[in-house]
Amino acid sequence: MTRLYRFARPLLFSLPPETAHAAVETGLASLQGTPLARVLEGRLAVEDERLATTAFGQSFPNPVGVAAGFDKNARVAPALAALGFGFVEVGGVTATPQAGNPRPRLFRLAADEALVNRMGLNNDGAAAIGRRLQDVDVDIPVGVNIAKSEDVDPGAAPADYRETYERVAAGGDFFVVNVSCPNSQGFEELQNREAMAAIFGELGDAGASPLLVKLSPDLPAPAIDDTLELVDEFDLDGVVATNTTTQRPASLSSPNRLEDGGLSGKPLAEDATEMVRYVARRTDVPVVGVGGVSSPADAYAKVRAGASVVQLYTGLIYRGPTIARDINQGLLELLERDGFEDVEDAVGVDV
Repeated sequence: MTRLYRFARPLLFSLPPETAHAAVETGLASLQGTPLARVLEGRLAVEDERLATTAFGQSFPNPVGVAAGFDKNARVAPALAALGFGFVEVGGVTATPQAGNPRPRLFRLAADEALVNRMGLNNDGAAAIGRRLQDVDVDIPVGVNIAKSEDVDPGAAPADYRETYERVAAGGDFFVVNVSCPNSQGFEELQNREAMAAIFGELGDAGASPLLVKLSPDLPAPAIDDTLELVDEFDLDGVVATNTTTQRPASLSSPNRLEDGGLSGKPLAEDATEMVRYVARRTDVPVVGVGGVSSPADAYAKVRAGASVVQLYTGLIYRGPTIARDINQGLLELLERDGFEDVEDAVGVDV
């Protein structure tokens, strides 16, 4: 698989990024339910009880998952499970279908192993995705990232989030409140205590559980602290740290660094790990670590900083379909090196 991706990557990278993503998604969907999917799972899924973990009421065969944004419309979760991932978060999903922003809206920063996206939460809408989720046959947890519809005023956001949740509730294993998307209108107005409290309260009334919130890496510390206080106040089940960033580190060298949108990938790794540590020090709920995970060392740093599980997206683009296997095998070596019996023992040792 590694050699095959080395051959395929230049071909994929010769296509516009969104076109390449669609081609990969189509290929993954065609594998589902076939003997080849079972062969891939046998080669790529690392089955070792030392990697198994639990968080927010879910059991994960390993701590490496796929972040929201890759499988926007819940089409390829079984294929991602066959690639060895321990869980998948689909979406972001909105109450109504959305076309998203005009193309081009996804950009590679190949020299930096990064992406910039301003997709704008394009998706098929909660009704269609909810029906699709109920047909998903997969043995790993599937989370649903729920977000505000573009045409909904911030004041009506709580009801909009509730509508989305109720349409996907039957097919999701956990739910992530996205109030931090940098590429869709109206989200900045949701990142204050009053707005978030209204959204969490409405979802709580709807019975949403397990319920997590996804943080922006661009929030100042007082705003993060406000959010974490609300996590405790509303008994949320976890925190996802973090979303993409509008910041541009000075280290970036790719011309596409100048594009507007959210930056993801390797340049975020250290800052995202520090955000995980900041959150873990201030709350007792599980933390999902996201941002720049592309190697065993990246994942292990977030685990030691307090992440119960980690997610990736951009790393899959640059490292290919063996990335979950490679990270999980590397995690086992790191756990053994440091004398931990299992991955749960390593969570938060550096906090």
